[in-house]
Amino acid sequence: MKSDWILDVLTDLRTFARANGLPALAEQLDDTAIVAMAEIAERAELATGGHDDAECANGSYTGEAGAI
Repeated sequence: MKSDWILDVLTDLRTFARANGLPALAEQLDDTAIVAMAEIAERAELATGGHDDAECANGSYTGEAGAI
């Protein structure tokens, strides 16, 4: 995936923060990596024909819910 580099950069920054006594920054970078992964996955889903938020918001998304 062409966006994986950003996750590598965030990992490097988090490692540096932990190694240099910056625990709050390391924690924030953990959260930032989670946001980045979610947004990258969303973009990938849209690129492969997945649903978008507009379909969900206006009720036109007809996808099935998974098993409960």
